[in-house]
Amino acid sequence: MNLTNLYTLILDRKLHPQPGSYTNSLFDSGLPRMAQKVGEEATEVVVAALAQQNDRLIEELADLTYHTLVLMAAKGLTPADVLAELEKRHQPSAGD
Repeated sequence: MNLTNLYTLILDRKLHPQPGSYTNSLFDSGLPRMAQKVGEEATEVVVAALAQQNDRLIEELADLTYHTLVLMAAKGLTPADVLAELEKRHQPSAGD
């Protein structure tokens, strides 16, 4: 699965809720809980990077990525929005 497919699945869950879906439980819990989950996962990424093996870091990065995509979907943002911002930041300035 790539990030585009994952984001599409998240959007599908938002538009067509599925009973028992963890993604739907996040949408139902609201923005504060979604933002909290992103914060928790970010902290777990830091801990894994500093004190655990790479396989654990990969797991935590996957969790952070997923929860970030859920938050983005809830706010009506897309991965393309983030990529556009990154591209904008890496444009040479007029003085370069």
